Amino acid sequence: MINQLRVPVNSDSDIVIARQKGRALAEQLGFSSSQLTLIATAISELTRNIVYYAKCGEVILQRDDNGARPGIVVIARDEGPGIEDIERALQKGYSTSGGLGLGLPGVRRIMDEFQIDSALGRGTTVRVKKWKL
Repeated sequence: MINQLRVPVNSDSDIVIARQKGRALAEQLGFSSSQLTLIATAISELTRNIVYYAKCGEVILQRDDNGARPGIVVIARDEGPGIEDIERALQKGYSTSGGLGLGLPGVRRIMDEFQIDSALGRGTTVRVKKWKL
């Protein structure tokens, strides 16, 4: 079983690739169909943010075993403009792109763990994790 996959992100088609590879890894780990949907949704949102805001970056997909149950870790990172106000970006309804503002808050809500690190002019890294029920 593969422990880590790296997906370069440069265009909209990479959103689909990252989602498919993440879903396949989660399937190998035995996640339920409803959890697969949540994981795929989170990967889509994070990858879309890379394409829209940073133009390029990467998504790293990896398994995580805490001993009792498997999990999947998704790391989305870019070297784009960074997020000026992370707290505000995590508020439901806030958007700098004119969208619905559900991306990052939605990802945080549907995943079990959420961590974000961003610096202006240096980029953003979002690390999320979902544990198998």
